[in-house]
Amino acid sequence: MNNLHPEIQPNNASRREFLKRASVLSVAGSAGLPLAMSLSAISEAAAATATDYKAIVCVFLNGGNDYANTLVPYDSTNYNSYASLRSNIAIPQSSLIPTVLTPTTALPGGARYALHPNLAKLLPIFNAGKLAPILNVGTLMQPITKAQWTSGKAVVPPKLFSHNDQQSYVQSFGVEGTTTGWGGRIGDLYAAGNGNSTFTCISVTGNAVFVSGQSAVQYQVTPSGAVPITGIKSALFGSAACSSALRDLMIGARTNLFENEYSKITSRALTAGDQLTAGLTGAPAIATAFPANNWLGSQLKMVAKLISARNTLGAKRQVFFVSTGGFDTHSNLLTEHANLMTNLNDALAAFYAATVELGISDKVATFTASDFGRTLVSNDSGSDHGWGGVQFVMGGGVLGKSFVGTSPVFANNGPNDVGQGRLIPTTSIDQLASTLATWMGVSDSEQTVVLPNLKNFTTKNLGFMAPA
Repeated sequence: MNNLHPEIQPNNASRREFLKRASVLSVAGSAGLPLAMSLSAISEAAAATATDYKAIVCVFLNGGNDYANTLVPYDSTNYNSYASLRSNIAIPQSSLIPTVLTPTTALPGGARYALHPNLAKLLPIFNAGKLAPILNVGTLMQPITKAQWTSGKAVVPPKLFSHNDQQSYVQSFGVEGTTTGWGGRIGDLYAAGNGNSTFTCISVTGNAVFVSGQSAVQYQVTPSGAVPITGIKSALFGSAACSSALRDLMIGARTNLFENEYSKITSRALTAGDQLTAGLTGAPAIATAFPANNWLGSQLKMVAKLISARNTLGAKRQVFFVSTGGFDTHSNLLTEHANLMTNLNDALAAFYAATVELGISDKVATFTASDFGRTLVSNDSGSDHGWGGVQFVMGGGVLGKSFVGTSPVFANNGPNDVGQGRLIPTTSIDQLASTLATWMGVSDSEQTVVLPNLKNFTTKNLGFMAPA
């Protein structure tokens, strides 16, 4: 049985689509080009226009982030349940005192939360109203109840608890192998309205379906800038003549259809790389210090640079993707997760400060995402694969100092979970995406294509972004 929505099915029926995908694979494999340089690098049409600038930045935490030690229950009732179920991986309540969150509106039932102690740099952003935690959010096709799950009648995303498939589902609403993501589909609407459509959807972490659309195909960069083509950007065998010959060989016109498309793609890649390098060179310098030896921080620093070059690159709407790994914490969770939280803390705080420095914090919305949450019940010194989790949304346009969604019950086999504290999400990724898409300017009718399951949810906009 195929669980993919028709609007996000892989489509290999047309010659154009076949050429597009074959070209991407052949070029990336043989010449090290960014996957972005496909036949769809130039947008065919735009369904939306924009006069101002806005960007969304997805920070993906590969491996399944442990929700219970990221945003920790702090009130006595919930903390005691948390501590009893987590045994040797619970964070001491006394360590949470400096990071207790005090929202503008208190949660029902006296529920309170604290950030992981190593996320302390996010506290002032929360207190300034520019950060909001999203409670119990995860992949859903439609709202479900525990009774439906228990009866076997719940309609749920395919291959729950599978890393690769849930990473894909969060990014695209389809399992591994799906060819477009919801960030890329937002990019489809705006690519032609950007001065250079190539720079609409950008990944700083390699291939990611999130920023792949039908026409706005992802452009990949590194934390250092454009991806160079070996032998052309530097002398081949120490010879400029060899480099020139290789360039002519790679971009010269061909009579064979496939060879000619390959040449066109390579030529566009070279041109885009030169444009990007020039744009970054002429962009305003960023004084904000980013953390050293922090892979996520390096990626976000490049995103900040790209945003600073937005006018030169002709961008009005942009979608970015960065990621970091290590979140599959089956063991040694207390130590490993603490280190992961430190890296996330330092990288997010620096990036937010950079957007403030650039005077564009209210135009950039950054959100975290992950494969899934993890079990509340400890698994020796770690936790196992779960479902619902906690995510953060951050930016000057965020209506923060508040919690989004419904606080779960912290109990094993409680009303919210399917065993061991695997939470049934009460907020869907679709709703998170819809809220950001609305803020970007995507109309209700366009969202049915971008977010194929959204029609199944009564509440679509979660209200955590200021009106456009």
